[in-house]
This record gives sequence, structure tokens and C-alpha cells, in this order.
Amino acid sequence: MTNDVKEIFSGDSPPAPAALAAKVRTLAPSMTRSMQRVAEAVASDPAGCAALTVTGLAELTGTSEATVVRTARLLGYPGYRDLRLALAGLAAHQESGRAPAVTADIAVDDPIADVVAKLAYDEQQTLADTAAGLDTVQLGAAVAAASTARRIDIYGAGASSLVGQDLAQKLLRIGLIAHAHMDPHLAVTNAVQLRSGDVAIAITHSGSTSDVIEPLRVAFDHGATTVAITGRPDGAVTQYADHVLTTSTARESELRPAAMSSRTSQLLVVDCLFIGVAQRTYETAAPALAASYEALAHRHNPRTR
Repeated sequence: MTNDVKEIFSGDSPPAPAALAAKVRTLAPSMTRSMQRVAEAVASDPAGCAALTVTGLAELTGTSEATVVRTARLLGYPGYRDLRLALAGLAAHQESGRAPAVTADIAVDDPIADVVAKLAYDEQQTLADTAAGLDTVQLGAAVAAASTARRIDIYGAGASSLVGQDLAQKLLRIGLIAHAHMDPHLAVTNAVQLRSGDVAIAITHSGSTSDVIEPLRVAFDHGATTVAITGRPDGAVTQYADHVLTTSTARESELRPAAMSSRTSQLLVVDCLFIGVAQRTYETAAPALAASYEALAHRHNPRTR
């Protein structure tokens, strides 16, 4: 785990207990295997782990006291004592709240009613995890840059390209110049034209999609403000990002590939970004949005034309 990643996920104060499980799910893929064992233990049994000393947790997970402390710090806590307090709070929260009756694992023979329930629960969990892990300082900086940008270019591939198109359409409707590029060659040739005062946004769940990283690198080299929306804060895309907005890394299953869960979390992040920009540019955004609604009104009710 790099120091940059630690800075992204550490703040001035430890995360709230309710955010601990989301933090574990987001950071676990980037941890060492020994740290993963500690993280998985505290997330799966917060009450039991809260009762253990640092030595006890190290013995339980087959790791060392130093690994336990490093894991606590990576999760955003100054030390193990602070993590234990958070675990106790999380355990109390779980006892007082409702326990989910379903999981996100969908079987091939599940009744459709169960599929609906499981997907709904998983979508809710994905959104909660993304909100809990989203760095609002980084988000605010991205909003500020986009609000005054001469031009905004957005890069994405596959399902992420659909999210990019959604963001571009929203920004266009409030009067900003925004383009979503799905063709990687066109994305790079457009990125060459960017400069200081422009914004480039890369959307990649894996953080390693070359067709998305390359135009962001070009935009970065030409002085544009760059933003990465990714599920991997240690991914290659963050090397060229001035601001990193992290999405939830939900579990995959045979019938629910990563493209589905990543899209849900990405849409939440781009909606937050859009609303922030609309707030900062309200005097021009509101009339532009009203004009776009008026221009399309006859298409929703042709008889009024």
C-alpha cells in the first residue's frame, strides 16, 4: 500500500464505527494477505475482536502485533485502542439495528422475488459503502475545478463509459462544455488539446484500464486538472490524477459481475460531482436546465406542440 493511498483514506479524525465495514471492503484488495486476515476478522466479528488485546487479535489471525497496529492505522485509526473502541461501537450498532435477512449471492435457481430482494440489498450496501468511503475534500476540489473549467473531457470503457456519458449529459444541460469519449484514439487526440483550466475525468473500476489511463496521462501532461473515479485507490490511474474519488469494491459473483456493482457506485459519485457543480454555478445552471427542459417538452407531450 503506498503512502498516497494512506493519505487518501486517512483523515483528521478516525472514521465512524458504521463506516468501518465499508472501509475494510474498500481497502482489503490492496492489503497484504496478513493485513487482510486482520481486517476480515474485525469486520466479521466486531464484538469478539473488541474484547481482544492486540496480542489476542494477532494470535487469532495468525499475524503479529505490528501487523494488527498497521492494519488499524491503514483503516484510519491512530492505534489499536481506537480501533477497539470503533469495534465496540459497531457491535452495539449491529445489535440495535436490523440484521439483513438476505445476502447478495444469487443462485441460478433463485426465485425472481429473491433476486429482487438480494439485488436491492446489495445495491443499498454498495451505495452506503461508497458514501462512507468518499473523501469529501477530494470531491470538493474536483467540484471547484469542474465548475470553472473551459472544457471537461470524460474517459471510460465498457460499463464505465455509460457512466461517463451520463455525467457528460448532465453537465451539458447546465451549460458546461463536456464530452464523454468512448473511442480510446479519439480520447487521446482530444486530451492533447487540453490545457490548464480544463478538466479530465477518468472512470475505471479496476484503476488499470489502459484505454482510460492513457488519455488521462496525456491530459495530466498538458496541464489539465485530472480526476480519477476508481475502486482501486492504489491503481495505476491515480498516478495521473490530481484528485481521486473512490468507489465501493463490491464482491463479484457468477451472476453479478463487477460491472454491475461498480456502475452503481460510480453513478453515485458522478451525481455528487454534478450536484456540487450545479450548486456552485447555480446562477447559470438553473436557467440552462430550465431551457433544456423547455426545449424537450414537446417530445414528452407532442400534442402541445
